[in-house]
Amino acid sequence: MNLLITSAASSLAQSLAHSLGAEHAVRLTERIPTPNLADFAVGALGHDLSTNLLARGMDAIVHVAEPLPTDNELQQIDYLTRCTYNLCMAAVAEGVRRLVYLSTLDLMTAYDASFAVSERWRPRPTPAAPLLAKHLGEFVCREFAREHKLDVTVLRLGHVVQAATVADAPFDPCWVDEQDVAQAVQRALVTDSGRWTVLHIQHEGPQARFSIATAQRVLGFAPGVDFSFPG
Repeated sequence: MNLLITSAASSLAQSLAHSLGAEHAVRLTERIPTPNLADFAVGALGHDLSTNLLARGMDAIVHVAEPLPTDNELQQIDYLTRCTYNLCMAAVAEGVRRLVYLSTLDLMTAYDASFAVSERWRPRPTPAAPLLAKHLGEFVCREFAREHKLDVTVLRLGHVVQAATVADAPFDPCWVDEQDVAQAVQRALVTDSGRWTVLHIQHEGPQARFSIATAQRVLGFAPGVDFSFPG
């Protein structure tokens, strides 16, 4: 596939580009110049020709949807709403059929940890901009899916880490290794799961915060990293 990956300044986008580049032709984009990246294009994701040119010739878009570290709260929300809308509009105009939107499992952590929270439960975001922005971005993508303009898969990610770097850190029940994120994205790109699909992506184990059963069934997702569990 020809893939467009957004939020190129983020370590997650760069990790995905490296992993997915083994099987796909990857282009990265960011709203600011980002050095030392192959096949990179600056794009403000405005409602103009430049955004259409980013999407032109692409088979799918992976919208990492990570604001810049320098973005204030309004800019974070603007990026995940207005810019996401513009990206989806450009995708439709250029004939792109598939978009993978990377959201967060933090939308679901307001529920009691003893509850078996699945993708069918309603998100419970806080008013904090990073979380609210991700939630609003899901809404934007959902409307394009509902209008049969895009096939959208939302991957709500746990806390993305590199397993080797957290060996001595306090255990986090929402951990997911970045290579397992790449696996989930790859499977979402090649799996026909319908117009609108939301899936929870994190590690698997007896102390995992959320079940990944739906992602296992729909995508064949199989986490490869076995985090060490205390006790």
